[in-house]
Amino acid sequence: MTADVFINNQWLPGADGEFDVVDPATGDTIRPVSNGGPADATAAVDAAAAALVSWRKVAPRERAEILRRTYELMIRDKDEIGALIAAENGKSLTDATGEVTYSAEFFRWFAEETVRMGGDYGTAPAGGSRTVVTHHPVGVAALVTPWNFPAAMATRKIAPALAAGCTVVIKPASETPLTTFAIAKLMVEAGVPEGVVNIVPSKSAGKIVGTWLEDPRVRKISFTGSTPIGRVLLKQAAERVVNSSMELGGNAPFIVTEDADIDAAVDGAMIAKFRGGGQACTAANRLYVHADVAEEFTAKFGAKVEALTVGPANEGSDIGPMINAKAVDDIHALLEGALSAGARIAHQSPAPESKGFYFPPTVLVDVPADAEIVREEIFGPVAPIVTWTSDDEVIALANDTEMGLAAYVYAGELQRGIRLGESIEAGMIGLNRGIVSDPAAPFGGMKQSGIGREGARAGLEEFQETQYLSVAWPD
Repeated sequence: MTADVFINNQWLPGADGEFDVVDPATGDTIRPVSNGGPADATAAVDAAAAALVSWRKVAPRERAEILRRTYELMIRDKDEIGALIAAENGKSLTDATGEVTYSAEFFRWFAEETVRMGGDYGTAPAGGSRTVVTHHPVGVAALVTPWNFPAAMATRKIAPALAAGCTVVIKPASETPLTTFAIAKLMVEAGVPEGVVNIVPSKSAGKIVGTWLEDPRVRKISFTGSTPIGRVLLKQAAERVVNSSMELGGNAPFIVTEDADIDAAVDGAMIAKFRGGGQACTAANRLYVHADVAEEFTAKFGAKVEALTVGPANEGSDIGPMINAKAVDDIHALLEGALSAGARIAHQSPAPESKGFYFPPTVLVDVPADAEIVREEIFGPVAPIVTWTSDDEVIALANDTEMGLAAYVYAGELQRGIRLGESIEAGMIGLNRGIVSDPAAPFGGMKQSGIGREGARAGLEEFQETQYLSVAWPD
């Protein structure tokens, strides 16, 4: 019997049997994992609530040292964890080990922020009192993480929660729980006390998260995933007015102006579109290239796409499989719809014939501006190119979506690039760079792409309650 429910620093069997974690490169089972149930979810909260009493009082420096040691341990084991991510997620080893390095940085960043949590002090304008502002941990936090960045999405939540003095219960994606287990083991090695971090893997996410949202001891929900699921969780959280952070879907535009450095734009597009096989909420979903440079951009971009190798991570491939068969089917449906609407395939890299869930990297041209493939999140390695001629036109196209997570702008004139970026309704703009994520920057979106921010000081504040004391102070 497997023992993968992690409560009070102990590995326990799940209440509802087991489920298989599958290697998307082969379709084979990596290993069975314990399937947690509502009883496990409640036990995790029991442990977190008990640990909260003492953890919130631990000196900031002591909490910081645990986070710092976890960072060092992740860097020590980055190759091993990277190989684990590649196995259960399917992304290339380069992407996977890069994710580990990025993920570890959240522990280092928030270790440094833990000892810099401030407050405020002021005199009431009317006199007669002083105002002292302080911050407290919000309490037990429920963290729900996705499969596409199994390490980064976990550390981006765990690190600020622990820095703030919260304890956590975690529901990792059922496709990729093994990475979360590996991080938990390192946290134990780093000295995290019993009950501070608890993990309940399960194929029945609704039962686990629903149990947590109904528990009055859970005061925070932090979720990364699809917008439809986010809406469901927000409705449940509203029943008890649970503090909520939501990082939801994206539909990122990638804009190239006629005066942009085309070679740099091509390099940026390769990162923004194909990192993780395009399975990222920040991925460039639709490429808007000025008509004057569209031919040059497409030729150079297409040549690089055709040079991509597709296959298992252990073969050194650039692009691995999609996460499962449904993902492949969904991408196929969007591609076929685009072709039916008049788009055509300009460039494509071959994908292997395999039991794995592969999809060929593809560049589409002659894509109608209103095609479904530019209105829906592709979540795969297909790059539709739409041409434009005026800044007003491309701004309208970029904003014609209910999503607003990330966007990318490549422009030769800096002022124009900033003007375009500030006109786009998105929480993060990559200006002349194809990546926006940084532990020191506030990650999050506008509109239907979420609520709240992760990373930076804003990420710490998501796990804090602000309190002020009005102190009588006779003048």
